[in-house]
Amino acid sequence: MRRALGTLCCCLALLLPLLPATRGVPHRQRREPPGRHGAADSACKNRPLDLVFIIDSSRSVRPEEFEKVKIFLSKMIDTLDVGERTTRVAVMNYASTVKVEFPLRTYFDKASMKEAVSRIQPLSAGTMTGLAIQAAVDEVFTEEMGTRPANFNIPKVVIVVTDGRPQDQVEDVAANARTAGIEIYAVGVGRADMQSLRIMASEPLDEHVFYVETYGVIEKLTSKFRETFCAANTCALGTHDCEQVCVSNGGSYLCDCYQGYTLNPDKRTCSAVDVCAPGRHECDQICVSNNGSYVCECFEGYTLNPDKKTCSAMDVCAPGRHDCAQVCRRNDGTYSCDCFEGFTLNPDKKTCSAVDMCAPGRHDCEQVCVRDDLFYTCDCHQGYVLNPDKKTCSRATTSSLVTNEEACKCEAIAALQDSVTSRLEALSTKHILFLLYEVSQKLQAYQDRQQVV
Repeated sequence: MRRALGTLCCCLALLLPLLPATRGVPHRQRREPPGRHGAADSACKNRPLDLVFIIDSSRSVRPEEFEKVKIFLSKMIDTLDVGERTTRVAVMNYASTVKVEFPLRTYFDKASMKEAVSRIQPLSAGTMTGLAIQAAVDEVFTEEMGTRPANFNIPKVVIVVTDGRPQDQVEDVAANARTAGIEIYAVGVGRADMQSLRIMASEPLDEHVFYVETYGVIEKLTSKFRETFCAANTCALGTHDCEQVCVSNGGSYLCDCYQGYTLNPDKRTCSAVDVCAPGRHECDQICVSNNGSYVCECFEGYTLNPDKKTCSAMDVCAPGRHDCAQVCRRNDGTYSCDCFEGFTLNPDKKTCSAVDMCAPGRHDCEQVCVRDDLFYTCDCHQGYVLNPDKKTCSRATTSSLVTNEEACKCEAIAALQDSVTSRLEALSTKHILFLLYEVSQKLQAYQDRQQVV
């Protein structure tokens, strides 16, 4: 509902339909003799409202000026059709803090409302307009505080009166309030910042933003609001054929659609738009359509940032985020599993099994590979020694401390021992002792000859 206040109209006088001569004739307000009913008769029999006044009482508003604001509120109450089943009124007072002077459920007669207004005292501090509008949404426009249920279709209206510039962020707060169906009128006085008034007010701005030079002339706005509240229009009467939203346009109207819909060529009905089409959303990676609106999501391996639009790569290898048994390796937002040295990845691509480090092709030893738990070392065959590179082998050399002669003796003895061993293996047991004696004699003779030489 874009213009709740613009939808209000004057009703026919209660007795007029009962007069046969006047049936079907457009109603004009009857003139009463002066002083008969006083100010109460100037009230417009408008469509019911839930109306909240938010008044600025910061230190820039002098006491005598604040009294003018209270007079303005009283005169506004006089113009309204106040009652439990008609227009309900609440008043909020704000500066650096916000005070609900009385909610919508408290008073249903003008005298009590005006008496309560006369007792309002200024708060005399900063100008937290955004805080005040948010408080109206959270604390006043609730059924507990007197707001009629949504199915009653009672317009929710706010009139903000201020003479300064908001000291907090008002744009987003006002936008959220309007999205929630609250129509906002902004009244600026004297030093009021016009840009801020336009930011918080509903569309069309020329019907929702008012300005007066001083508090001394604020009362002249009373008649403007009365005309707005009582202006008959097709949207208020319900005689339009708009499928979703009716927007008053002078003496006529235009049709509009809710967010996520577009007006069809017939200018009356609406069709859902693809809110996730390129250029229609602000999602960094994935746009998900959601009942005429959308939400943003991220690709696997990314997480949605607090702005609910952009994405950041997450550490997919952080503990608890992967199912690798041994090693997790990041790979552009995703991951793959690997194993420690000495293990190989199983077909499930997650778990690992120990490998034979000395299997052919798995080591670089030249001769002998020796397994050592999960690792291996190299060794050499007999007669070879391991080189300093710990991989290759070289033939063992005779020590320089042994002479050639001694080497020959050793070789001869070794050859003889081999011969004896062979013969011993071929002979029967009964010749063993004789052969042993013969061998000892020959060894002795050999040693004697060597000494002579």
